[in-house]
Amino acid sequence: MIASECAPVAKVGGLGDVVFGLCRELEIRGNSVEIILPKYDCLRYGEIFGLELTLKDLWVPWYDRSVHCSVYFGFVHGRKCFFIDPHSEQNFFNRRAFYGQGDDDQRFAFFNRAALEFMLQTGKHPDIIHCHDWQTGLVPVLLYEIYQQLGMTRPRVCYTLHNLAHQGVTKEHILRATGLNRHAYYYHQDRLQDGANRGAINVMKGGIVYSNFVTTVSPRYAWEIMHTEQSCGLGHTLHVHRQKIGGILNGLDYEVWNPETDRHLPGPYGLATLDQKYATKQALRQRFWLRDVFKPIVCFIGRLDHQKGVPLITHAIEYCLRHGCQFVLLGTSPDSKVAQHFQGLKQRYNDNPDCHLELGFNEELSHLIYAGSDLIIVPSLFEPCGLTQLIGLRYGTVPIVRATGGLIDTVFDANHANKPYAERTGFVFNDFNAPGIESALGRAIGLWYNFPQHFRELMINGMRSDFSWNHPGQNYLNVYAHIRAK
Repeated sequence: MIASECAPVAKVGGLGDVVFGLCRELEIRGNSVEIILPKYDCLRYGEIFGLELTLKDLWVPWYDRSVHCSVYFGFVHGRKCFFIDPHSEQNFFNRRAFYGQGDDDQRFAFFNRAALEFMLQTGKHPDIIHCHDWQTGLVPVLLYEIYQQLGMTRPRVCYTLHNLAHQGVTKEHILRATGLNRHAYYYHQDRLQDGANRGAINVMKGGIVYSNFVTTVSPRYAWEIMHTEQSCGLGHTLHVHRQKIGGILNGLDYEVWNPETDRHLPGPYGLATLDQKYATKQALRQRFWLRDVFKPIVCFIGRLDHQKGVPLITHAIEYCLRHGCQFVLLGTSPDSKVAQHFQGLKQRYNDNPDCHLELGFNEELSHLIYAGSDLIIVPSLFEPCGLTQLIGLRYGTVPIVRATGGLIDTVFDANHANKPYAERTGFVFNDFNAPGIESALGRAIGLWYNFPQHFRELMINGMRSDFSWNHPGQNYLNVYAHIRAK
């Protein structure tokens, strides 16, 4: 597994959770799994057990010279992880940040070359190399064009697309840096040339073209990127390679997210002890100084950005407060304008006893909010998979989602789903506008107040559903077997 994130040591979003959860499931099923990561200076080093230097002198080709690296090994909650630490004047991974640097294209291109050089020098010839998102898109390119000629003929590559909104579009210097020196060869529409800018290369496109199989993080997202504008300019490439593309729904780590064992809650609860959930609701109110009244708590947890539906989150806060609800938000924004907008909302609702906006992110606090809320909104403009709705289901917190991506694959509408009542788990709306989210919120709030037993049945249906890594783990093993047989 070659990735830019792995929870809990390097986690920005769902990618880190997927890498950790999938690796554990594969190990449970008897496979030997090793993870290669950059050795960021902002790793949560307290989560790594037995970190030690395992390779002192790894020389990685870079431009017309080589960069000296050290490689460390340690266990992350039982997972075997190698951390690559380059010693160069560019200081690639000592930035106090995972992403967002002006030279991210170079940082991760170097990591790709270093990961393969490490495998070559240490004689690692795995059956499968599994790469994730644009940050590792050059791995299959380098494997096929350089490292197979050096003897690495065994590995097959599975490449997972988590989000096509970020593709690693860059310039020809990345070809020179990584040793892919035949510019006319790579600047071709069938290889790495970007579709929108013929003077640029597209790293994610390279990953799609050169890998043996491409997965997305939900079946619906696979369909959307093939048939809608969510291809983000990669539609032609995806169509050409459609025979090797499929969607596998992400799993949720049921050891981390389990209300019966969650140490961040005031007390455990489960299907047999569902009334104990209300003790957590009380604790949530006390934590945020919300008044103790007979009202549902609606929450939003996640990144505050364009993808997550900022205007609908804003509208939902106002709608909920006007219609007999309390509202809790936990999130931070990478966009200064969006951050400023929510700072203004926080000041506006600062003295409202039914509303609290926590502008930051706190993993431990998120557990309390997931468990203590009655409803969770996920009004995304697009959503490759989404984990928040899966956590909501696990904790008996009924999701309200927009009909897009993995949200369609995981939440089934209480009134309109083509499913038996025992499999209906939430509320779904179609249109990305105020009337759209109001249609779902109105039904959800009405059910909570007027038909509490039916609302409780929705909670129970969600808690009974299985979105663990069990099914996707087997699906990935099927993909691995398929590409090994080629």
